[in-house]
Amino acid sequence: MKKKVLTVDDSRTIRNMLLVTLTNAGFETVQAEDGVEGLEVLEESNPDVIVTDINMPRLDGFGFIEGVRQNDRFRAIPILVLTTESDAEKKNRAREAGATGWIVKPFDPSKLIAAIERVTA
Repeated sequence: MKKKVLTVDDSRTIRNMLLVTLTNAGFETVQAEDGVEGLEVLEESNPDVIVTDINMPRLDGFGFIEGVRQNDRFRAIPILVLTTESDAEKKNRAREAGATGWIVKPFDPSKLIAAIERVTA
Protein backbone atom coordinates (compact mmCIF):
# COMPACT_ATOMS: atom_id res chain seq x y z
CA MET A 1 0.00 0.00 0.00
CA LYS A 2 1.28 3.44 -0.96
CA LYS A 3 2.22 5.83 1.81
CA LYS A 4 0.34 9.13 1.67
CA VAL A 5 2.13 12.47 2.01
CA LEU A 6 0.40 15.79 2.71
CA THR A 7 2.44 18.74 1.41
CA VAL A 8 1.63 22.26 2.62
CA ASP A 9 3.33 25.13 0.79
CA ASP A 10 2.14 28.45 -0.63
CA SER A 11 4.54 28.24 -3.60
CA ARG A 12 2.97 26.60 -6.64
CA THR A 13 6.46 25.82 -7.96
CA ILE A 14 7.46 23.99 -4.78
CA ARG A 15 4.13 22.12 -4.68
CA ASN A 16 4.69 20.99 -8.27
CA MET A 17 8.28 19.91 -7.52
CA LEU A 18 7.07 17.98 -4.47
CA LEU A 19 4.25 16.36 -6.44
CA VAL A 20 6.63 15.14 -9.17
CA THR A 21 9.31 14.00 -6.69
CA LEU A 22 6.90 12.15 -4.41
CA THR A 23 4.79 10.61 -7.18
CA ASN A 24 7.91 9.34 -8.96
CA ALA A 25 9.03 7.78 -5.66
CA GLY A 26 5.74 5.90 -5.35
CA PHE A 27 3.96 8.06 -2.77
CA GLU A 28 0.36 9.18 -2.93
CA THR A 29 0.39 12.98 -2.57
CA VAL A 30 -2.26 15.44 -1.38
CA GLN A 31 -1.54 19.15 -1.30
CA ALA A 32 -2.58 22.37 0.42
CA GLU A 33 -1.61 26.02 -0.18
CA ASP A 34 -1.33 27.16 3.46
CA GLY A 35 -1.87 26.04 7.03
CA VAL A 36 -5.62 26.71 7.03
CA GLU A 37 -6.16 24.57 3.95
CA GLY A 38 -3.64 22.07 5.33
CA LEU A 39 -5.75 21.47 8.43
CA GLU A 40 -8.85 21.03 6.24
CA VAL A 41 -7.11 18.57 3.88
CA LEU A 42 -5.63 16.72 6.87
CA GLU A 43 -9.12 15.85 8.14
CA GLU A 44 -10.06 14.29 4.79
CA SER A 45 -6.78 12.63 3.81
CA ASN A 46 -5.28 11.02 6.95
CA PRO A 47 -1.66 11.08 5.65
CA ASP A 48 1.27 8.95 6.83
CA VAL A 49 3.59 11.99 6.85
CA ILE A 50 3.34 15.77 6.41
CA VAL A 51 5.82 18.08 4.66
CA THR A 52 5.18 21.75 5.45
CA ASP A 53 6.67 25.16 4.76
CA ILE A 54 7.00 27.73 7.55
CA ASN A 55 6.37 31.06 5.80
CA MET A 56 2.79 31.00 4.49
CA PRO A 57 -0.20 33.36 4.48
CA ARG A 58 -3.29 32.91 6.70
CA LEU A 59 -1.67 30.28 8.97
CA ASP A 60 2.08 29.76 8.99
CA GLY A 61 3.88 26.45 9.47
CA PHE A 62 4.26 26.90 13.23
CA GLY A 63 0.50 27.40 13.65
CA PHE A 64 -0.21 24.52 11.30
CA ILE A 65 2.08 22.15 13.23
CA GLU A 66 0.48 23.21 16.52
CA GLY A 67 -2.98 22.63 15.00
CA VAL A 68 -2.00 19.13 13.89
CA ARG A 69 -0.54 18.25 17.29
CA GLN A 70 -3.64 19.47 19.16
CA ASN A 71 -5.75 16.75 17.51
CA ASP A 72 -5.26 13.32 19.11
CA ARG A 73 -6.01 11.62 15.76
CA PHE A 74 -2.97 13.24 14.13
CA ARG A 75 -0.57 13.61 17.05
CA ALA A 76 1.71 10.75 15.92
CA ILE A 77 2.02 11.76 12.24
CA PRO A 78 5.64 12.72 11.44
CA ILE A 79 5.99 16.33 10.26
CA LEU A 80 8.96 17.44 8.15
CA VAL A 81 9.53 21.16 7.76
CA LEU A 82 10.70 22.15 4.25
CA THR A 83 11.69 25.81 4.25
CA THR A 84 14.22 28.44 3.16
CA GLU A 85 14.75 29.22 6.85
CA SER A 86 17.90 27.88 8.51
CA ASP A 87 17.81 29.89 11.74
CA ALA A 88 18.43 27.74 14.85
CA GLU A 89 15.77 29.64 16.82
CA LYS A 90 13.11 28.82 14.20
CA LYS A 91 14.23 25.18 14.11
CA ASN A 92 13.81 25.00 17.89
CA ARG A 93 10.42 26.69 17.70
CA ALA A 94 9.29 24.14 15.07
CA ARG A 95 10.60 21.25 17.17
CA GLU A 96 8.77 22.60 20.24
CA ALA A 97 5.58 22.88 18.17
CA GLY A 98 5.93 19.21 17.23
CA ALA A 99 8.01 19.00 14.03
CA THR A 100 9.91 15.76 13.49
CA GLY A 101 12.60 17.07 11.11
CA TRP A 102 13.87 20.08 9.13
CA ILE A 103 14.97 20.28 5.48
CA VAL A 104 16.24 23.49 3.86
CA LYS A 105 15.10 24.55 0.37
CA PRO A 106 16.10 24.05 -2.32
CA PHE A 107 15.71 20.38 -1.52
CA ASP A 108 17.58 17.38 -2.88
CA PRO A 109 14.83 14.95 -4.00
CA SER A 110 16.76 11.86 -2.88
CA LYS A 111 17.40 13.33 0.58
CA LEU A 112 13.73 14.29 0.94
CA ILE A 113 12.61 10.78 -0.01
CA ALA A 114 15.16 9.26 2.40
CA ALA A 115 13.90 11.52 5.21
CA ILE A 116 10.27 10.57 4.52
CA GLU A 117 11.13 6.88 4.46
CA ARG A 118 13.10 7.24 7.70
CA VAL A 119 10.27 8.92 9.64
CA THR A 120 7.58 6.54 8.31
CA ALA A 121 9.53 3.29 8.86
